[in-house]
Amino acid sequence: MTLRHIQIFVSVYQNGGITKASDALHLAQPSVSLAIKEIEEYYGIRLFERIGRRILPTECGSEFYSYALHIVSQFDEMEKKIRNWETLGTLRIGASITIGTHVLPGIIKEMQLLFPDLTIEAVIKNSAAIEQHILDNGVDIGLIETVPEQENMVYEPFMEDFLCAIVSPSHPLNKRDHITLTEIADYDLLMREKGSAGREILEGYFSMEQLSVHPLWESTSTQAIVKGVSSGIGISVLPYLLVEKDIAEGIVKRVPINPRLKRNFNIIYHRSKYLTSTMNAFMELCKTYGREA
Repeated sequence: MTLRHIQIFVSVYQNGGITKASDALHLAQPSVSLAIKEIEEYYGIRLFERIGRRILPTECGSEFYSYALHIVSQFDEMEKKIRNWETLGTLRIGASITIGTHVLPGIIKEMQLLFPDLTIEAVIKNSAAIEQHILDNGVDIGLIETVPEQENMVYEPFMEDFLCAIVSPSHPLNKRDHITLTEIADYDLLMREKGSAGREILEGYFSMEQLSVHPLWESTSTQAIVKGVSSGIGISVLPYLLVEKDIAEGIVKRVPINPRLKRNFNIIYHRSKYLTSTMNAFMELCKTYGREA
């Protein structure tokens, strides 16, 4: 008793006869008849009543069909999915907050157009958490705002972003055409929490200039910082992508920093990761998005 026996039975049942089933299966009629006979002998049952040239399923045959159809359907689904796993499976993406909020949705939209049957799962957390997900094989590919700290990570820049100073529309700095880090350090600063990618990068730039700063405010919420700046409590330095909309709407004003504080967004994956064609396609989309941004 094999899966092939069950497939033949289902075809006979659905086609209502040996002849049509043999045509559908591209098998000789004696082979189809033998398969049905072997099932009947195996279970000690009769699957069909033979009335003249017609065959009709017995009550037991109809019951057997309900099980057989389920088995065949599950097998067909498995065959389709496994053989086409890269286009029908799941791609797991991890992204840091800024990238997950402002970049990833557009990339996923393009990916879904290319692979409509692919399931794309996303995890949005800070960069350190995404690195851990990569290490734990919780995601396949990560998109982060920093260089990964783990040695067994492969990383590749795909997009450039920069930090910008923001002030309230009534702040005296609003009239300046640029500001330096040394000058920024003299003002009341509203900063993201320690551990955030933007904060780490900004502190790195301050450290290179041998500047020490202590923020007046710290917040995990970019919008809380923007509201504080717009109210005149202090100034802030944040990734441009996070405040682009607020600047465009006039809620805060941007003051260019000289020299420009640049950073790269990086694609990361584990060094031992097997890269499927869909993973490679996703990474190419990221690079294309970065070039066109």
